[in-house]
Amino acid sequence: MDSLGTRILRNGFGCPRGLLGRVGGWLMARGNAATERHVVSLAALGENDVVVVLGHGPGIGLEAAGTKSRHVIGIEPSKTMRDAAARRCKELIREGRVTIRDGAAESTSQPEASVDVVLAVNNVQIWPDWQAAFAELHRVLRPGGRMLLSAHRKWLPDGLEKAVEDAGFQQVETSLWDPPSRGADTAFILRATRA
Repeated sequence: MDSLGTRILRNGFGCPRGLLGRVGGWLMARGNAATERHVVSLAALGENDVVVVLGHGPGIGLEAAGTKSRHVIGIEPSKTMRDAAARRCKELIREGRVTIRDGAAESTSQPEASVDVVLAVNNVQIWPDWQAAFAELHRVLRPGGRMLLSAHRKWLPDGLEKAVEDAGFQQVETSLWDPPSRGADTAFILRATRA
């Protein structure tokens, strides 16, 4: 049986739902906004890029990517977060620049070699199966496509770089970034390319 703490984390942040999910979404929007915008900036998105944003939560990074690229597909397992992101990105959705879908890193439902960039902020640490997830992301990226992942350094599990390399990604680089907001956690950022 799950402990109360486990249920709070899962319902508030892992796959947000209900009142805890709405509170978690609000906290994510406030706490992750600078990092999400920074990751979108690092991705140097072009106007013809097709982008997948994984676990987009309330949609801060989804919105930022949607203003810079041809089309962004948000993949999010939480209906609460899909609804919040749809409200935030309603104009970009109406323009056909953003699409929001149910799914997860290991099951994006995207065609093979159809995506230029994959972005994920503060959710890689809760993916249940890194091997399946990175194999899926490698599959959907076009040759030369790039992936940028970020996670709070203090929550980062061991073995992330190796899992990315084992999936066939190349040019794996890591860095740290300190968000400008007071008390924000240092972000670990990983970049990789599909050969």
